[in-house]
Amino acid sequence: MTPESEAALARGLDWLAKNQGPKGNWESDDLGLVAMGTLAFLADGHAPGRGKYGRTVERAVDYLLTNAKPSGLLNVADAQRDMYNHGLATFVLGQAHGMTGDPRINSALDRSLKLIANTQCEDGGWDYRARRQEHGHDLSLAVMQAKALRSAVDSGLEVPPEVIQMAIASVRDHYEPEGISRNAPETEQMKRAGQFTYSRNGGKSSTAMAAAGVVCLQEFGQYDDWRIRKNMDIINVQIEQLKGKEERHNGKLPFDAYTLYYVGQALYQVGGDDWKKSYPILRDQVVASQIIRPDNPREHGKWNAGAHLGGMPSELYGTAVGCFILAMPNRYLPILQEGRIEGLSQQFNSN
Repeated sequence: MTPESEAALARGLDWLAKNQGPKGNWESDDLGLVAMGTLAFLADGHAPGRGKYGRTVERAVDYLLTNAKPSGLLNVADAQRDMYNHGLATFVLGQAHGMTGDPRINSALDRSLKLIANTQCEDGGWDYRARRQEHGHDLSLAVMQAKALRSAVDSGLEVPPEVIQMAIASVRDHYEPEGISRNAPETEQMKRAGQFTYSRNGGKSSTAMAAAGVVCLQEFGQYDDWRIRKNMDIINVQIEQLKGKEERHNGKLPFDAYTLYYVGQALYQVGGDDWKKSYPILRDQVVASQIIRPDNPREHGKWNAGAHLGGMPSELYGTAVGCFILAMPNRYLPILQEGRIEGLSQQFNSN
């Protein structure tokens, strides 16, 4: 961290606190976005009811718990957003549980984890809606549930190993080698470039999906999977291209919030030279893009998410992710334990 990044983080958290609203939900019925707002504070060491932002975190967590359905589903918006909201909210509740041990969170988390296991599709992925079927939809859904499951493992909650093993296999199915079939022998795929894609049929490669695939494999101890290096090379090239850009405090993050969220975690989890070389570039670009308007509390300290969001949802998501990225070096979150956890490799070995 630098003095500049610490100041930017403080401004961002202050914006989130001032704009949370009396319900604690930042005017959003997307529990995933409310959870992201919560995560920003947890990542800086703030817990429900404790410290400067204790009441802010408490209101947000209360909103998540109050809106948890008896089935365990953490979504009160359109059913097509079931597993996006559910995965994000379950992950954050897992982090909060790991930091506080709050028994109220334990009960909701237990139900939400069972729902993830029960809605896993036969191919190891997940659908947008909370339902079990033959095929999961895409990697963006898989990574959210994977992070939720790992969050639970860190908090000492039980997750059926077969659920994790199927998820890992599903993530690997989203890898696309260049110039040959994805069904070619691994020895041949390893010789070529390639990356994770949105769907299993080779569609929509992106920096976001490269990072999401890395995060999934790292979360479950697949540290030596050869696909990680190939995707990290892609991510590092994209970050290198940010050098010298001057955003001049326009609120535009260096990547859209979704991409940035996973890129930052991929860098942190892989660590080493990837983290040392690329994180400072990312950090400084996040700082440079923050809106600075001390005379306007509604604007001062925020970022926008980019992509397809606008209004308060964009500001909430963008600011939460900006704060999360800047707070990562603190390592307050259970998910940001440093170094390899060899027990995970043994527990979830699916090779």
